[in-house]
Amino acid sequence: MTQEQTYPNADKLMRVLAFTLVFSVMNAFMFNVVMPVIRKEFHISASDVSWLLTGYMIVYAVGSVTYGKLADKYRLKDLLTFGIIFFALGSLIGLLAHQFWMLIIARLLQAAGAAVIPATAMIVPARYFSAAKRGQALGVTAIGLALGTALAPIISGLITGFASWRFLFIISMLPLIALPFFRKYLDDQRGADQRFDFLGGLLLGGTVAFLLLSISQANMTFLGLGVVLFALFIWRINTANDPFIQPKLFRNKQYSYGLLIAFLGAGVSFGLPYLAPQFLNSLNQLMPAAIGLIMFPAAIASALLGKSGGRLADSKGNSFLVYTAVTLIFICFISLSTFVGASPYLILFLLIFGNVGQTFMQIAMSNTISRTLAREQVGVGMGLLSLLNFISGAMTTSILGKTLDSSSTFHLNPVVSNVQVFNFSNIFTVLALIALVTMGLYALQFQRGSRRNTPSVEQG
Repeated sequence: MTQEQTYPNADKLMRVLAFTLVFSVMNAFMFNVVMPVIRKEFHISASDVSWLLTGYMIVYAVGSVTYGKLADKYRLKDLLTFGIIFFALGSLIGLLAHQFWMLIIARLLQAAGAAVIPATAMIVPARYFSAAKRGQALGVTAIGLALGTALAPIISGLITGFASWRFLFIISMLPLIALPFFRKYLDDQRGADQRFDFLGGLLLGGTVAFLLLSISQANMTFLGLGVVLFALFIWRINTANDPFIQPKLFRNKQYSYGLLIAFLGAGVSFGLPYLAPQFLNSLNQLMPAAIGLIMFPAAIASALLGKSGGRLADSKGNSFLVYTAVTLIFICFISLSTFVGASPYLILFLLIFGNVGQTFMQIAMSNTISRTLAREQVGVGMGLLSLLNFISGAMTTSILGKTLDSSSTFHLNPVVSNVQVFNFSNIFTVLALIALVTMGLYALQFQRGSRRNTPSVEQG
């Protein structure tokens, strides 16, 4: 199958993948809602219960790039079988857990299995769709992501309102339904029979783990250990015969440049779902259930328009979709900078612009980066993109959390006069400016219609 052909079962495969993504995303967010209940039931501290999220995030992030690397060697259907079964095994242990340590084990096993799903969501559009149809495929994955995000707090609230929080683990077993369809629709393609660099993988995993721990725990020792392991990882990939990541991947300037832009774009995107519940609670005094209802229409709008965004990328180019995405994000953030603390119904309307813009940005950047990669680099290349998204999100939420802990006596937006909203207003102003910088960087490297020297690159 050449780069210009589309796999016969590709559309069916994308529908199954979107279904699985819904539950993968829900699993990541559902348990955030019930952490206070778990803390009370097991009589543990807030820092202890946070490991349900921190541990999951670390394994999930490292797993996404590991599965991406393995997909360059092994059959994707076998990796998905392993991952989904592990996901279900962790869910079963969580359902039966009567000690907190069992819950930690359950979440780690869930993460080790579920990480195959975002890796697959990056690989399948790049591997099984021609460049002309790849945007539409990425739009389908965006639908799954948006639906999972929208449904997570609602499903969590409904289940915990009528039954034990443990029943959330039953929801996480549903991806097993998709396994026979993955086995049917995926082909037997595998990459070159090369050695797997376990040491390089461990060094990269350790680097990411300590970096995320340094962010979540605000610990400089973890940061130092992460830097040391990263230096060792660089040494390893430059000296090993078959390194975990080929150094030539980073010598692909368009790929490296694309990762930088995607990192900035992901940071801006993570800001909105983190900040919205914060200001709706502190400024509008809304309870969690009401906050979920305010945020729900924006997530549904993203799901409904995700496929349209993919079609725009295919018909008008990735550049057009990036500019559209940044315009929507900028409108949302500048408006929130001005009207934060105003009527929740106005906020509901503004969030639609931001969420749809974020979905379009994700589609455009995934599509752009996939076109910079040679076929044999797709697995690990897209896995690294997924990994950087997690790191960007962790850094963003940490920085925003520290910023919200302080108070501002100045305001960047001249229209704002209420001192109580200065902090949120300033943050949204800065995020809006970063979005514009991201668009400018994209325009410099990926202008519409341009053709670079790299043979594998197909510009939008």
